[in-house]
Amino acid sequence: MASVSVDAAPVRGARERLLLWTLLVVYILNFLDRQIVTILAEPIRKDLQLADWQLGLLGGFAFAAFYAILGIPIARHVDKPTTNRVGIITVSLALWSGMTALCGMAGGFVQLLLCRVGVGVGEAGCTPSAHSLIADSVAPDRRGRAIAFYGLGIPIGSLLGTIIGGQLADAFGWRQAFFVVGVPGLLMALFLWAVLRDPRATRPAPAVAAKAAPSLRAALAGLASNRCYVLLVTAAALVAFLSYGKGQWALSYFQRTHGLTPGQAGLYVGGILGAAGIAGTWIGGWLGDRFGHRHMVTAPAIGMAVAAPILFAGYMTDDWRLAIGLLVLPTLLNSMYYGPAYAAAQLMVPKESRAMASAVMLFAQNFIGLGLGPLLFGLLSDAFKPMAGAESVRWVLFIAAWAGLAPAFFFWRAGRRMAAAIADNR
Repeated sequence: MASVSVDAAPVRGARERLLLWTLLVVYILNFLDRQIVTILAEPIRKDLQLADWQLGLLGGFAFAAFYAILGIPIARHVDKPTTNRVGIITVSLALWSGMTALCGMAGGFVQLLLCRVGVGVGEAGCTPSAHSLIADSVAPDRRGRAIAFYGLGIPIGSLLGTIIGGQLADAFGWRQAFFVVGVPGLLMALFLWAVLRDPRATRPAPAVAAKAAPSLRAALAGLASNRCYVLLVTAAALVAFLSYGKGQWALSYFQRTHGLTPGQAGLYVGGILGAAGIAGTWIGGWLGDRFGHRHMVTAPAIGMAVAAPILFAGYMTDDWRLAIGLLVLPTLLNSMYYGPAYAAAQLMVPKESRAMASAVMLFAQNFIGLGLGPLLFGLLSDAFKPMAGAESVRWVLFIAAWAGLAPAFFFWRAGRRMAAAIADNR
């Protein structure tokens, strides 16, 4: 018996690492394809003669509306014990990658808009399935780091999207950039299907039938009645609203105000701040596990409060190098929420509702954050243009910097209820 347990541990560890690394690559492609439109916004605007609100629609709402709405029924399906989560991720990856490549063939605004909708439809099945797989495969005391590791796909994918997209746009044009970043996802989908297996398919049948997933109404009602979860979702939605808005328009700001090309903005702004986001995401997951369940979201609350004035100073300066330097620490601090927030959500809901808990949080983050953030920032920029001219985007970013105090407040409120919420689920 001893030899079996000794041999089993490395096997389980190897499978866990394979799962996490594969899902990380998938999530990198997820955000690369999602965010590349931010660095391509200026050449697209000039080529297709678009207004800022149209760029905001392409960068946010067109993608997020379908992504967020479809995520709920997909998560309901993922929570069923018979669902193959690897299969859902594989199909999703192939769909969003193909639609990204088709963006480069769009002849006008409406065609590009429809392609972005297709990207959102494809990506809707990824993260709820991935979070459910991770929660099933990783021990609770390491789950914050595991989800944060998966969450590294956000800054890495965004970094690669801005750098690769910017360089390709400078060298070949924005259309070729979409095609080049879309094709690798189709190849990755084949690898994913061949290599990864859902543990549900290999797990022995239980002696007692598994508890059925609750109905959609019951699952949503249960989440809505959890006060801590609601506060957590509110905080995460506000983070996304500000992050997506700043993510798209900060790149335009450095091009309009500081005169950088798309390639320079992608390399310097996207590269440096992307590295800060990677560090922040990992540090946040580590601190969440280190502090324990009771104080899991303490670091994000403190970090976002500290980040606000430094972020404002970064947007104030007229030296683009100094501006980027001042944005590094706030970017790191604002990235620390992902692992703790999603790990906490998995801990405070029943196993049968884990995918739904992730999907609802994603719905709020993407519909409110990605859907409305870039769009509202663009509308505000258009509204400020009569007074601010080319500096209108900078005015919007001034407001966004101080608005970061709002999610800090809600993370602090959620942290005060965290221990009780987790205890109620045991």
